[in-house]
Amino acid sequence: MNIAVVGLSHKTAPVEIREKLSIPETQMSQAMAHLLGYPHIEEVAILSTCNRLEIYVVTTETQAGAMEITQFLSEHSKLPLHKLRPHLFILLHEDAVTHVMRVAAGLDSLVLGEGQILAQVKNTHKLGQQYKGVGRILNRLLKQAITAGKRVRTETNIGTGAVSISSAAVELAQMKVESLEPQKVCIIGAGKMSRLLVQHLLAKGCQQIAIVNRSMARSQELAQKFPDAALQLHPLAEMMTIISQSDIVFTSTGATQPLLNREKLAPVLEPTKSIMLIDISVPRNVDADVQELTNVQSFNVDDLKAVVAQNQESRRLMAMEAEILLEEEVEAFDVWWSSLETVPTINSLRAKIEGIREQELEKALSRLGSEFAEKHQEVIEALTRGIVNKILHDPMVQLRAQQDIEARRQAMATLQTLFNLEDACSSEQYS
Repeated sequence: MNIAVVGLSHKTAPVEIREKLSIPETQMSQAMAHLLGYPHIEEVAILSTCNRLEIYVVTTETQAGAMEITQFLSEHSKLPLHKLRPHLFILLHEDAVTHVMRVAAGLDSLVLGEGQILAQVKNTHKLGQQYKGVGRILNRLLKQAITAGKRVRTETNIGTGAVSISSAAVELAQMKVESLEPQKVCIIGAGKMSRLLVQHLLAKGCQQIAIVNRSMARSQELAQKFPDAALQLHPLAEMMTIISQSDIVFTSTGATQPLLNREKLAPVLEPTKSIMLIDISVPRNVDADVQELTNVQSFNVDDLKAVVAQNQESRRLMAMEAEILLEEEVEAFDVWWSSLETVPTINSLRAKIEGIREQELEKALSRLGSEFAEKHQEVIEALTRGIVNKILHDPMVQLRAQQDIEARRQAMATLQTLFNLEDACSSEQYS
């Protein structure tokens, strides 16, 4: 068994590639079932965000497992392998373990130290359990990664004042205009990213904010978080009307196809009126062809890198401190992973001793006579089980705790020889 991760991120692929590989939550069950159907994949978890798609697996054969994931990604994205491969990264065992820890801690994010990714890793774990993709190994790995992410945020200052994708988008808008205060702003979408957009716009003095969303109930939930802001709420049917009246439009929805394109915008925009579109969704909500309109400025998540770069340097030293904490979490996982090697020997030893206990108990009870045996069998059964458990306890604890690989293997070999466990161990699998 080995752990592998195959994926791509803002570091390896532009948004037009990332959006083709994005897997919405509604498709997670189907995607995991598909991946688990491959012969070399035993466990799977999928992390899909606006800046990355990563598939973590436990595989019986590393190279074959990685090829199966790559094939799945090609089929899902409808990109031929020769176009997809240059954007993919493949990390194995300790590199994969270290990577998921860094991701959960926000050290691999576009915005160094951003907090939203930890919630996304938690959701990956939850969905993996819900759809039966996560087994014993990935369950432990993702739990350890979540612990690592929490430790980095509580034991270092890397998250203090860290910008999010939403705040970077507002910063970008402010860079392009003299002031946000007089601007008429439209936000399409009413999810968490939109809530953060509202929060940062209000902090910058923006006073005219309209929310356009498919669900008015969701929009009202968002508005209730800002009771003093007098947000204007509109159904999706009014989207083009509201956009035509706006100076800046942010888009942040889960739509898998563009909501805005040149064909929709051209008829509703006055030739003399300029408008700025900032799309922080992946897949993109705004088609690239809007850039052909002379009165439209259009930006997507990849355009935020310049804004983010201004804030990165101050947190790099904090990131070095965080890396030390992550080394401890990686080591803790590796100790647990290594202890799995002892499972066949421990199971075989317990099975052999338990077999002896049952045989000897049966002999003893038959000698005592049926009347005595029926009356006292539970007491004698508990007595013999207690003796076996106490005898086995120390050897099992010591074997699991042994961190030196050679010493542990030598101890297992000794047990196998002394108790004649070779045949049992050869057929035992990791449980």
